[in-house]
Amino acid sequence: MQQLITNFQGELAALSGAFLWAVSSAFYSLLGQKISPLKLNLFKGLIAIALIFLTLIISGKLQTEVNLVTINLFLMSGIIGIGLGDTAFFSALKNMGARRTLLMATLSPPITALLGLIFLEEQLTFGAWCGILITGIGVAWVISERTPGAAISNINIKQGIVWAILAAIANSTGIIISRFALLSSDIIPLWSTLFRLIGGTIIVVLLLLVQRIRQGRLGEINWSVKLVGGIFITTFGGTYLAIWLQQTSLKFAPAGIAQTLLATSPIFIIPIAAQMGEKISIRSVFGVLVAVVGISLLFTFQ
Repeated sequence: MQQLITNFQGELAALSGAFLWAVSSAFYSLLGQKISPLKLNLFKGLIAIALIFLTLIISGKLQTEVNLVTINLFLMSGIIGIGLGDTAFFSALKNMGARRTLLMATLSPPITALLGLIFLEEQLTFGAWCGILITGIGVAWVISERTPGAAISNINIKQGIVWAILAAIANSTGIIISRFALLSSDIIPLWSTLFRLIGGTIIVVLLLLVQRIRQGRLGEINWSVKLVGGIFITTFGGTYLAIWLQQTSLKFAPAGIAQTLLATSPIFIIPIAAQMGEKISIRSVFGVLVAVVGISLLFTFQ
């Protein structure tokens, strides 16, 4: 068992991150109705940075040697993947809802694999490509199902599709830059996560300043203990732990495989929804089985 965990630590980290993102996505969709995408991205970034600093202090890993080029790569990865990508993702959620947004997010794995092939020369086997395709089909099958009462008002489908495509491209680009920096250095995933979050937070602050200059003021937030607690808990699981696991997966697994497994988060919604009393259809179960087959191919033929 220990050998299995060691051999597939990147893949297991990706699946764990996908699970945490699935749980936190439900909270993010609720928080997005009360806070703008940019502000939500800023708050989660600041909280996650503080948590990582605390972790580095407690673990005694506050000292590290990283060259300036590597730091800049992680900052750039965070600016594109977290600052721009997550903001676009939250905007897509707000415009067309979680189901359609997550369906569009399945574009990210093949984009990542293609970029990995072009820029990192990561050659995937035919079986691995089949695994990526099958996993994407399974995820799409699950999240594209029409469910009663799932519609939201004032849906701007066209704008949402644009935001979702931009989110997928930004996320994939950030992943590739981060993967390259991880391969070319001995940096631990916790430090790379910190640099990425700093980069993402910097660009969000700049975008908020531009918004403030253009609009004259920013919208007010009705703060409450429940809202603050929700932001903190969601950030802890969906940003702090999930991105840490994402960086771990990129350190030990090819970018295309890591990103595909990270994209399986909609599958984990099924048992969570069942626990909450929602009716699970045969289609949903079949979609999960198809995705599991795809994941098995990734493990077998990489």
